[in-house]
Amino acid sequence: MQKIKSIILFFLLIPITAYAYTGYNEAEMQPNNQQDNNWISIWDGETLDGWRASENRDSFWVEDGKIVVDGPRSHLFYEGPVANGGDFLNFEFKAEVYTYPQANSGIFFHTRYQEEGWPQYGYEAQVNATHGDPRKTGSLYAVADVMDVAPHEDHEWFEYHIIVNGKDITFKINGEVVNEFTEPADREGTIKLSRGTIALQAHDPNSRIYYRNIRVRLLPD
Repeated sequence: MQKIKSIILFFLLIPITAYAYTGYNEAEMQPNNQQDNNWISIWDGETLDGWRASENRDSFWVEDGKIVVDGPRSHLFYEGPVANGGDFLNFEFKAEVYTYPQANSGIFFHTRYQEEGWPQYGYEAQVNATHGDPRKTGSLYAVADVMDVAPHEDHEWFEYHIIVNGKDITFKINGEVVNEFTEPADREGTIKLSRGTIALQAHDPNSRIYYRNIRVRLLPD
């Protein structure tokens, strides 16, 4: 009789143990935007919903959980629900990026949609390890440049972290600061801080780049 009672008690305890274990795993596996200090994903990992490509739209597509950039000049502008369709002012941006040899791309910010040409508004965070352009990854393109030697290698994923706060711009690669710039109050033209969206660049048909895990954190105005 005692053996039978022990067996019954064992089976009664299984659901309690399983429930507690499952609850722990679910907490550990929460998405980044629920665990990581208000980071919000701006790409769903499966489609280009919430993004709009200019001119050569076939230069962007989704494959195996990443945005593939490969083709003639185009720019993929964020127009999703975060920050009222991409009206960013002060923010942090993170993405994982993978470059192929001789590839060139960029991440524009404080920009706006345009159908053709290189974006005329906002700044570009350069993406380039071995393309012939001497301005490498971490450059605030043609404003404060990282010249000749990139802070990462081709054929590897790296994290690009962009911080815009007031007039201060900081770029980090894999957690290391590679560029800091404070915009002067008298800067003129449209290549400057204002507010606006984010865009990924397809530079040319010989530049193949991947992006994934794209997210932002909004900072106080």
